[in-house]
Amino acid sequence: MSIRTDQPVTLHPLVYLETGDEVTIGRRDIDSYGMFPPDGAALVRRLADGQTPEQAAAWYEREYGEPVDLDDLLDALNELEFVSTRGTPPVEPVRWQRLGRALFSPPVAFLYLGLLIAAAVTVIRDPALLPRPEHLLFTEYVAIIELVLFLGAAPQLALHEICHALAGRRLGLHSRVRVSHRLYYLVLETSLDGLVTVPRRQRFLPILAGMLFELGALAALILVAGASGGRTHQLCLAFAFATVLRLLWQFFFYLRTDIYVLICTVLGCDDLHGAARAVLRNRWRRAPQPLDRWSSTDLRAARWYSWLIVVGYTASIGAFVLGILPVVYAMFATALGRLAGYHSTAELLDSAVFLSVNVIQGSITLWLTLRDRRRRQR
Repeated sequence: MSIRTDQPVTLHPLVYLETGDEVTIGRRDIDSYGMFPPDGAALVRRLADGQTPEQAAAWYEREYGEPVDLDDLLDALNELEFVSTRGTPPVEPVRWQRLGRALFSPPVAFLYLGLLIAAAVTVIRDPALLPRPEHLLFTEYVAIIELVLFLGAAPQLALHEICHALAGRRLGLHSRVRVSHRLYYLVLETSLDGLVTVPRRQRFLPILAGMLFELGALAALILVAGASGGRTHQLCLAFAFATVLRLLWQFFFYLRTDIYVLICTVLGCDDLHGAARAVLRNRWRRAPQPLDRWSSTDLRAARWYSWLIVVGYTASIGAFVLGILPVVYAMFATALGRLAGYHSTAELLDSAVFLSVNVIQGSITLWLTLRDRRRRQR
C-alpha cells in the first residue's frame, strides 16, 4: 500500500511501554506488537499526533541530527497493521472486561482467602482429607476411573484458561482462549500476547490466575469432601488429588508452564529456556557453541536456571514414580488380573475397555514419536 508523505497518516489506537532501551508499541485489538528504539517510538508518536511523515522526518533530523528512512518506517508500520485505512474494520471493544474486574476484585479476594483458610483448618482437623494417590481408586472399575477423571478434569482445565483470559481482559487486553493440541490430545491455551504492553507489576495476576483457580478448586473439593460421605466424598478426594498433580506440574519449569512465565517476567527475560538449554549443553561439550543469539539478561539467569531444568526433570520423574505410578500399576494389575481368572461380565468388559484404550493411546504416542524423529533426521 502506497502512503503519501505529505499528508497525515491515520494510525490505529496504539499503546506504548518503555522497557529499558526499547519501547514496545502495539495494537491490543489484534495482538500486533513491535519493538522500537526510543527515538523511533518518538517518531511514531509524532505521526499518531497528526503530523505528516515529512513533518515528522524534519523534526527527527533537527532533534537527532540524522535523516530518517521514511519508506522503511512506513512499511514497518503498515506490516504491523498500525496504519488505518477506509476498509479497516473498527476496533472491537474488550468484552467481559467488567466480569474480569469483578472476579479479581478485593471483595472476591477476601472471600477466596477465607476459602483457603477454611480448607487448611479442615485438613488439620481431619488429616484423612489430605489428597493422596489412593484416593484416585474410588471404584473397582478401572475404565470408569479413567473416564470420570477425564470428564472431571475437562471443565477444570477450561476454567483454568478462562481465568487467565478474564484476568487479561480486566486490563483491557483482547486475551483469547483457543484450541490447540499436545501430541494427540486437544487442549486449551490462552493468548496473552498483550501483556508485553502492560507494566511488569500488572502482569503477575494474569499469569497466576489459572493456578489461583486450581488452588481455590482444591480448597472447595476438600471442604465438600469433609462435609459429605459416600460416593461424593470419594469423588471429591479423587478430583482433589488430580488437582494437586496439576499444581505440581506447574513447577516443571522445562515445560514452560505458568511458573516459568512468571520467572521470565520477574527477571525480564525473553528466551530463558532456550538460553538455559544452550548453557547446559555447553557444560558437557568439549567445544562450546557461541551464545551470542541470546541477550545478556537471559544468559545471566541461564547460569543458575539451567540447573533448574535438571531439577525439573528429576521432579517430574519423582512425581510420576511416587504419585502416578502406584495408581497406574494398581489399575493395570487389576485389569490384567481379571483376565487370568473367573470374573463377572461387567468386570471383564471394564478390563477390556481400559486395556484397549491405553494400548491405543500408547501406540499412537509411539507412532508420533517415531514419525517426528524420522522427520528430524530427514
